[in-house]
Amino acid sequence: MRPYILAETNWKTVREIDYELAILPWGAVEAHNLHLPYATDVFESEYFAWESAKIAWEKGAKVIVLPVMAYGVNTGQPDVKLDMNLNPSTQLAILDDLITVLNRQGIKKLVILNSHGGNDFKMHIRELNLRFPEMLLSQCHWFKMPGIEAFFEETGEHAGEMETSLMQLFRPDLVRSLDEAGEGKAKVPRIPALREGWAWSERKWTQVTSDTGIGNPKQATREKGEQFFRYVTEKVGTFFYDMATTPPEDMYIDPDLL
Repeated sequence: MRPYILAETNWKTVREIDYELAILPWGAVEAHNLHLPYATDVFESEYFAWESAKIAWEKGAKVIVLPVMAYGVNTGQPDVKLDMNLNPSTQLAILDDLITVLNRQGIKKLVILNSHGGNDFKMHIRELNLRFPEMLLSQCHWFKMPGIEAFFEETGEHAGEMETSLMQLFRPDLVRSLDEAGEGKAKVPRIPALREGWAWSERKWTQVTSDTGIGNPKQATREKGEQFFRYVTEKVGTFFYDMATTPPEDMYIDPDLL
């Protein structure tokens, strides 16, 4: 039993702990090339949340990881069989309900640990901040952390070398031979503004990639996944610790003091 994972712990333990921070892992259920399981983002959410929470807990922070939210926003993939979708408005309703519970029970801080590129909770948090001004809400996209390029030849965006290496570490029993994987070759927008990133339009996934992957997984290894996992969880664990132990009224500092 790990007391920082709600799914594993019990009322005897929970009632004695004044938790400072709740962590909500959020993934997605979608095709990941031809070699990775549909729940890749779910597994990533759980493993990163669990290990990062362990690091924060061992530093002295009272954190609790909530059970993972498995379904994410997949509005650009309606024609990919069994790619499951939650609309952003549904995510907002879910967050509203869960934050109501945390707020009522005195757990005033929440981090959404996101593992899916289609999820973005910034607008949700803006709206929820007005409903729950006493709460401190945050999101964390671990896959956007600087330094990824040091671990992989080609990180890829979806089911590429990075995600494949992680799944070879987390659940090798669910990873098919890389000989069976597609190349993850993806088309780019024809319109320059969309390619350059200062304009945005949702991609039609099956027009972009033929195997559902974006990024070549062929050079993935378990060793790369293990090294990257340690790098990320040390940083995220420290972030969890800082969020848990920093008073809400002391969140900001004069930059000259850094």
